[in-house]
Amino acid sequence: MSGIRTSLPSRAQFEERLFGVLRRVVIVFLALITLVPFCYMLLLSVKPIDALLLNPGQLWVSAEDFTLSTYEEVLKPTSEGGQGFLHMLANSALVSLGAVVLTLLAAIPGAYAVSRLKFFGNRQVSVLFLAVYLFPATLLAVPLFVMFAKMGLQGSLVGLAIVYIAQTVPVSIYMMKNYFVTIPYSIEEAAALDGCTRLQTVRKVILPLAAPSVMATGLYVFMIAWNEFLFALLFLAAQPEKWTVSLGLQQLANGVEVSKTVLMAGSVVLTIPVVLLFFAMERLLTEGLTSGADKS
Repeated sequence: MSGIRTSLPSRAQFEERLFGVLRRVVIVFLALITLVPFCYMLLLSVKPIDALLLNPGQLWVSAEDFTLSTYEEVLKPTSEGGQGFLHMLANSALVSLGAVVLTLLAAIPGAYAVSRLKFFGNRQVSVLFLAVYLFPATLLAVPLFVMFAKMGLQGSLVGLAIVYIAQTVPVSIYMMKNYFVTIPYSIEEAAALDGCTRLQTVRKVILPLAAPSVMATGLYVFMIAWNEFLFALLFLAAQPEKWTVSLGLQQLANGVEVSKTVLMAGSVVLTIPVVLLFFAMERLLTEGLTSGADKS
C-alpha cells in the first residue's frame, strides 16, 4: 500500500500538469484565432480577382495565380491610377510618431509626480486618470473639433497628433506610474547626494531604469494613433492629401469598383508596420528589462 501511495501524484503535481496543459491549449487557441484570419487575408491579397471569383473556397494560392499587382495598385499614387497608400503611410507615421513624442513628454513628468510627490488626493488621482475612459470618444469629438477649428488646426496632421493626447496621456501616466513605484527611492537619494537635481535624477537615473515601461507605453500610443479612425475622419475628411491609412482603408471598403483582393492588400499594408514594430520593440523591451534589473 505504501508503494501505491507514493506512486500517485500529489495534488500540487496534478494541478501543475493540468494548468500546464491548459496553458498550452489557450496559447494555441489564441494563436489560431489571431494568425488564421491574418494568413487568409494575406493569401487573398496575392490572388487575382478572377481566380477568387472562380474558386472562392480555395485557400492556397497556386504559382500561376500569385500576383503582387494588388499591392502595386494600393501603393501607387492616385495620379497614376493607384490608391495612394504610400503617401498615407507617411502621414500615419508622422501623426503616430508625433503623438508618441508629445504623449511621453507629458506623461513622464506626470507619472513621476504621481508616483513620488505627496499631495492631496495622491491615491485617488490614478482612478481619475482611468475614469476618462468611461466617456466615449464621440463626447470629445465635437468640442475638440470646434476648438481646433478656431485655432486654425483643422485639417492639420500636427493638430491631429495633439488631439490624440487626450486619449493617450491618462493611460500612459497610469502605466508608467505603476513602474516608477517599483524603483527604489534610495537610488534617488543617492543621486541627490551626488548633486543631481530632481530633473537630472529623472533623466539620468529614473528613465534608464524605466526604459521597458517607456518603450511599452510608446508602442501602445503608436498603435492607438496608427489605427485611430474617428478623429482622423473628423479632422481630415475634407483634405484627401492628408489622409491616414485608416481613412484610406475605409475608402477602399466603401468603394464599389475596388476588388476585395485590393482591399485585403490595403489591410495587410495597414497591419504589417505595427507587427514589425512590435517584434522589433519586443527585443528592446527584454533588453531594457534586464539592464534595469542589473542597475537596481
